[in-house]
Amino acid sequence: MTRSRMIAAGAFAAFLLLCVWLLFIVLPRRYGSDPAPAAAAPVAAAAPAPVEARRIKATLYYVAEDGERLVEVERDVPYATSTAEQARRIVEEQLKAAPEPFVSALPAGTTLRALFLTGSDAYVDLSTEIASGHPGGSREEILAVYAVVNAVATNLPAISRVQILVGGREVDTLAGHLDLRRPLQKNLTWITAAPH
Repeated sequence: MTRSRMIAAGAFAAFLLLCVWLLFIVLPRRYGSDPAPAAAAPVAAAAPAPVEARRIKATLYYVAEDGERLVEVERDVPYATSTAEQARRIVEEQLKAAPEPFVSALPAGTTLRALFLTGSDAYVDLSTEIASGHPGGSREEILAVYAVVNAVATNLPAISRVQILVGGREVDTLAGHLDLRRPLQKNLTWITAAPH
């Protein structure tokens, strides 16, 4: 072996020893024993209040005491970041019990199965109780349909029309009077202001 090769081999061996010494002795002592950064991480990652805690005001619709019209009532609704999710939360609130002295336009037991958007149209899929529990009558059918349509379209400007589905399917009507085969625009004809 020539002298230059011996020097190069020695330098390489010294370099390897230096790397092993740094990797297994110096670096673990310097960075491995300080727990402060790990303990501080959760504090630094603290997030603002959860989205679930935020609420918005929404106008919902219930049957007036005389049973003839819908009444606008402002309610607190959980906030959502997307239009579809906000629409879902509004419909879920609309399906809850009406505040006194009003009555829900929707049959008891009606639940929201799904809600999706196609452009500016919302499709609200309600459980079969919306039809099977419906008392019948054209006025009652109009009030039930527009309680849902108006709640979504009034509160969310991005949605211009709403189609009600029942049990995952398109239906002709709920009780034989109002055509539900296409999305409907909001209709404030049947609305009266709530007494103050």
